[in-house]
Amino acid sequence: MGDEPGARGDLTATAERVHRSVEAVIEGKPEVVRLALTVLLAEGHLLIEDVPGVGKTMLAKALARSIDCSVRRIQFTPDLLPSDITGVSIFDQQRRDFEFKPGAIFSQIVIGDEINRASPKTQSALLESMEERQVTMDGQTYELPSPFMVVATQNPVEMEGTYPLPEAQRDRFMARVSIGYPSPAAELQMLDVHGGASPLDDLQPVAHAHDILKLIDAVRSVHVAETVRRYTVDLVAATRTHPELRLGASPRGTLHLLRAAKASAALQGREYALPDDVQALAAPVLAHRLLPTAQAQLNRRTADQIVREIVQRVPVPDPSAPAWRVPGQQPPGVRGL
Repeated sequence: MGDEPGARGDLTATAERVHRSVEAVIEGKPEVVRLALTVLLAEGHLLIEDVPGVGKTMLAKALARSIDCSVRRIQFTPDLLPSDITGVSIFDQQRRDFEFKPGAIFSQIVIGDEINRASPKTQSALLESMEERQVTMDGQTYELPSPFMVVATQNPVEMEGTYPLPEAQRDRFMARVSIGYPSPAAELQMLDVHGGASPLDDLQPVAHAHDILKLIDAVRSVHVAETVRRYTVDLVAATRTHPELRLGASPRGTLHLLRAAKASAALQGREYALPDDVQALAAPVLAHRLLPTAQAQLNRRTADQIVREIVQRVPVPDPSAPAWRVPGQQPPGVRGL
């Protein structure tokens, strides 16, 4: 995470400021806020999937407003066109040539509200942008700004008038998170805080885009030993042979899990990733990519449950193995989930 301990401390402090800012809006869900920040620093995209009214869009907006960067919100509807997202080429009468007008995707943080209400054709407009961070239009390629993150929400209960995300689209998201209902204490506090006005109104940026880019660079430099990489591959491979899964995680899922583990290590002030990091993120990163068999669905077995069982079953690397240590540092013991 850099050569100077002071610089590492500054980066960690920046991440903590963003975390506290978002948590001031989303009460009682520190693990959800931490995952959203982890995905941002790992250069991924986040899918927030939960029932109505638990704060899906609020979480996305709070993260966006906590960082001083460009933000666009797209309300996905059945009549939304792909050009509304990517942009369109318009003929300029004076120049006698076509001019590209960028769409809503040309922003550093893009909030896609109720993404499953748009048609598959419109959803597919996000595929190139999310994977390659660019838009190709009429043979021309346009780079998207950096940092770039798509935060999409969808309601898994109300299916009338919706189009389920295809597997290729779901696989583009690094992690899926469900906020869940708040505890009674957190809900009571929400009534006090949100009863008069939305806390989003007073939310001010606590970090700049260049601060986030520094954090992303720090995450890239996090050390991952061969044993941890092999452990990550073993976890993902186990999803492909599990009898209750008819579709396992893709190689992109392996890469996303490793990147998320590096971001988690950086947020904890470490220069190296541990199996702990991989274990903690396995369910959020892998579960939405899996398809349980019909029998597993009849038995009401969820992909999250299956992933957690795989984590318990796959052998964890020996923490005393010299190959995984960073010179001059000792890794702590390995914890289970």
